[in-house]
Order: sequence, then C-alpha cells, then structure tokens
Amino acid sequence: MIGFGFDVHALAPSQTLVLGGVTIPSELGTIAHSDGDVVFHALVDALLGALALGDIGEHFPDSDVRWKGASSDVFVAHAVDLVRAEGCSIVNVDCTLVLQAPKILPYKQQMRENIARLCGLPLNRVSVKATTSEHLGYVGRSEGVHAWVVCEVQPA
Repeated sequence: MIGFGFDVHALAPSQTLVLGGVTIPSELGTIAHSDGDVVFHALVDALLGALALGDIGEHFPDSDVRWKGASSDVFVAHAVDLVRAEGCSIVNVDCTLVLQAPKILPYKQQMRENIARLCGLPLNRVSVKATTSEHLGYVGRSEGVHAWVVCEVQPA
C-alpha cells in the first residue's frame, strides 16, 4: 500500500525552522500551531493515508491546546503505532522538501536518521531530497516551505 502526504507552512522572521526533526539556523521559521515541521507532518499524512486512517488534522487538530508548540516526532510516533496496530510495517519513506533558503544539504543526513529511527527503518530505506522553486511562487519569495512524502506500507 502506498501513502502520500503533503504539508505547507508559511515562513516569518523570529520563528524557529524545524525540518525532519532538525532545528535549522535560519532568519525565517514556520508559523504553526505545533513546531511546524512540514517533513514530519507530510510523513504522518503519508503513513495514515497508506491505510486510510484519516489525516494529521483529525488526530492532532490545531484547535486543541495540547498540541500548541508540540514536537512533531510525537505525531510521527502516533502514526507509526497506528500502522503497527493494523498489523503492518513500513517498507520505505521518500521525502522531497521545497525551500528557497537555507540550504538543506548539511542537515539531510540527520533528517534521514530521525525518520529512520521513528519509523523503525534502516537508513537505506529513507530518502530526503531538497530543491528550490527557482524563485517562483510563495516558496521562491521565501513566504513558505512545503514537503511531499511517499511511503510504502505492507502487512507484517
């Protein structure tokens, strides 16, 4: 079974930028109810989507004060637990992050390691790629960041 996830957050000065569980030095960070980690949010939706278990907003609504400022690894752990409760295991995770700046290359390995640890995967089953939007659209104007994640889930 294949799952697909997408998430987007606006960027603003004086905010923290967390991507794939890594806090990245940046003049701009995400505006969000939780930590605004678009990689982890898209991962949650991909995992939930693979088994038709809803979406991140159903499990962690932004109207719930319990999730204000929450670390998104809590959301990923919940989705992984649901996958396992369905008698399935995660086969692989592939993420594409779209951000004009800062450069992500120095942080990609740590993001991969975080995803692998949370999903119980070997590192060679986790891919994190990053690209810009060539200065086009809201990403190109540094107004936002988004991520796409696809994963495969199989019966254990």
